[in-house]
Amino acid sequence: QVQFVESGGGLVQPGGSLRLSCVVSGRIDRFYAMDWYRQAPGKQRELVAEVLRGNITYYSHSVKGRFTISRDNAMNTVYLQMNSLNSEDTAVYYCNGRTSIGPTGAWGQGTQVTVSS
Repeated sequence: QVQFVESGGGLVQPGGSLRLSCVVSGRIDRFYAMDWYRQAPGKQRELVAEVLRGNITYYSHSVKGRFTISRDNAMNTVYLQMNSLNSEDTAVYYCNGRTSIGPTGAWGQGTQVTVSS
């Protein structure tokens, strides 16, 4: 079964930056897209960024212009560069691959991002 291992989270001050990484077991180009999700306390998990096989990207309104998703097919790794962070970005961040019926069921542990002064 595919596994997703996220890393790079931490505590950062408002306005700061972090770069998240997600290493995937197996080829990521088998998925329609690679996605980053986040889940804040008491809220549902939400899709924040997506990169398709052809490197077309999608961002949620709340992160557009501040976050950049990228992929390295050779390393089976997906990245999320996060700039101008604010308290609303505090959440556990997960990556996943999108299949024809949605994300795989193989959610990783995620990586905690906390934005606080």
